[in-house]
Amino acid sequence: MVEPVGGIVGATVVSFSQSFLPWGMAAAAGTMLFVIVDEIIPEIDRESIAQEGTLGIMTGFVTMMFLDIAFG
Repeated sequence: MVEPVGGIVGATVVSFSQSFLPWGMAAAAGTMLFVIVDEIIPEIDRESIAQEGTLGIMTGFVTMMFLDIAFG
């Protein structure tokens, strides 16, 4: 009796979460971009105050993606 109930619950959760998958993937990509810029390219933050270099790259990437979609 547990397996059919679990299957129905699982199918319901998957159908509900399917619309949130692109947002979750976008958040994961943004997080990875931040980690790469902040940890692997430390020269960006060496000369700047706080996180200006990292925020500049993040802003540039978001702007690039917006323009790509807008004029795609």
